[in-house]
Amino acid sequence: MYKQLIKTNQFQISVFMGVLSLFCFGLSLFRMEMSGTKHFLFLNWNLFLAFVPWLLTVILSMNQNLQKSRLAVFGMLGVWLLFFPNASYILTDLFHLSHHSSMPIWFDLVLILSFAWTGLLYGFLSLWNLEELMEQFLSKRMITWISVFLLFVSSFGIYIGRYLRWNSWDILHHPGRLIGDVGDRLINPFDHSRTWGVTIFMGLFLVMLYFTFKFMRKGRVN
Repeated sequence: MYKQLIKTNQFQISVFMGVLSLFCFGLSLFRMEMSGTKHFLFLNWNLFLAFVPWLLTVILSMNQNLQKSRLAVFGMLGVWLLFFPNASYILTDLFHLSHHSSMPIWFDLVLILSFAWTGLLYGFLSLWNLEELMEQFLSKRMITWISVFLLFVSSFGIYIGRYLRWNSWDILHHPGRLIGDVGDRLINPFDHSRTWGVTIFMGLFLVMLYFTFKFMRKGRVN
């Protein structure tokens, strides 16, 4: 595993993301100890869900045998797409900020932003890994458009998670109801202005952040 991480240039990133995740976990434990409440411990679960898509793309990038199996690739990408919105979903946990909290609002702001930034990085790194895999088959321009599309899909996922309260695993538990909610918004878009308002503007925000991330990492945008 260690040699594969080194070979695929994932080792330093894995260590860095591990440190960030532990920092977030430490902040949540500190808050619990100081406030005597478990109010924000759910952020750790949300961060784990954000970690899943990154883990999937790391496994896929390290295993060339998996890459040769279309069934394995499409299966993992399907799971990746279900979990990908969780990476940016933590941003909406800012809704939980309150002046009536048992901790100062500035601390809760730092706490949530730390989790949100780490979650975003997991998502962006997973999309970056996916782009590198797609470079074997597609042009860079096509990959860019696919990434933009996936970021808008993610923003739609944020909407159905935050406002409709659907989770990634509900595609297994309640597929009919979930597909019905999504289908209604696709067939009757003008009846759901908030759906598309959130999707479009959150999508633009994620696109801006992602390509800023790419520019800062590579020094240029493809």
